[in-house]
Amino acid sequence: MEKTRILFVDDEPAYRRIFRSAMRTDPHLLVETAASGDEALRKLEEFPAEIVFTDFLMPGMNGLALLKEIHERHPGIFVLILTGVDSTRDAVTAMKAGAYDYILKPFDFNLIRLQIEKIIAHKKILRESVAPRPSGIEGYRFENIIGQDSKMFEIYEKITQVAKTGTSVLISGESGTGKELIAEAIHANSNRRDKPFVAVNCAALTEELINSELFGHEKGSFTGATTQKIGFFEQADGGTIFLDEIGDIPAKTQVALLRVLELGSFHRVGGTRPLKVDVRLICATNKDLSHAIREKLFREDLYYRINVVSITAPALRDRRSDIPLLARYFLQKYSSETGKKISGISPAALDLLMTYRWPGNVRELANVIEHAVVFCRDQELKPAHLPPEFCRPNALPQSEEEVFNLTLPSHSLAQAEATLIRKVLEEKEWNLSQAAEELDIARGTLYSKMQKYNINKP
Repeated sequence: MEKTRILFVDDEPAYRRIFRSAMRTDPHLLVETAASGDEALRKLEEFPAEIVFTDFLMPGMNGLALLKEIHERHPGIFVLILTGVDSTRDAVTAMKAGAYDYILKPFDFNLIRLQIEKIIAHKKILRESVAPRPSGIEGYRFENIIGQDSKMFEIYEKITQVAKTGTSVLISGESGTGKELIAEAIHANSNRRDKPFVAVNCAALTEELINSELFGHEKGSFTGATTQKIGFFEQADGGTIFLDEIGDIPAKTQVALLRVLELGSFHRVGGTRPLKVDVRLICATNKDLSHAIREKLFREDLYYRINVVSITAPALRDRRSDIPLLARYFLQKYSSETGKKISGISPAALDLLMTYRWPGNVRELANVIEHAVVFCRDQELKPAHLPPEFCRPNALPQSEEEVFNLTLPSHSLAQAEATLIRKVLEEKEWNLSQAAEELDIARGTLYSKMQKYNINKP
């Protein structure tokens, strides 16, 4: 069995000695240590570690600067930050900069071993994915999804488990987060993989035509129906149909869709004979369907039918450790398409990419890199090649002092998040929509976090 290579970075000799001694008992690990960020970068050239543990507070290059350098030079490495119990603010800063996770001092070696085991399990999931991998990001692609952030591995595990069933899945998330890629990955890992995968953007279909597009129509069933039409459900027979923006379908279509899920049959528009169909249904939405149900815009019985398994695609700003991987992938893609030989992204440009808010998520990142490639005449992308909004102050997120202008709990990043959410809710007088906008998350996500942290209006 191949050993997992770990690099431990701390300026305190005692911590280096303790860590090496504790890990020496595991025959599946190879451990090296470094006393500084500069030494760590030199060692990584000869010792290709898969996991780096680094102290946050070090003289010279601190842990945050080392994290950024590793992102630039070795984007496939999993970096965990070590910080003192009174430095949760540092942990938050590191997580926003793309750290995989953080560990509090003094060490709990059981927790450290669990983190290592989790990363090894995550890498195994990626190795077993059958999708072809483009050069430069081997091992960090699950089917057609690129990512090594811990949030993405939760999704990979759900995909693996749910794909083997015929269960309906609802994928939620902001626009541009890759919901269709998740649906494609479920299909590719299922026993329907050799049958059709039909993707439908419900928001692009008019209310007058959506039933005809989904279920087909008979000749002469309405003005302009000069021939019989086979709908998307028939095209997907035996395979998977993906209905994107499911929250936009009209009430009449919701009734027909509920019939398909309950009886496995439907009628073409203008038809009298029920047609049997065997499809796996996956839906996606960027809306809060629970709000639509309360407003009587979406059927509650249909919601529970399509939401047997729920998957949430994280926003790009919540998986910043994947930005370098994704940026390099798009750089390779668009450089190849334009015939340019651009070798990389400058540290200054990457720093701008890492701190940008990404309201358009991965789709926006792809557009930004394509724009940069078009205007790049050098061998690497630089800040000047990025779109103009990257030079505007409001393009960047608030400073850490502005975002975390509160007393943070000292022992839990989750508590820090809960405290921040409660503070914003109180400032907005418990208006969920305004608080979600201030926190830059979806209203449904805010509601889920309130439930998770047991935050209730007084």
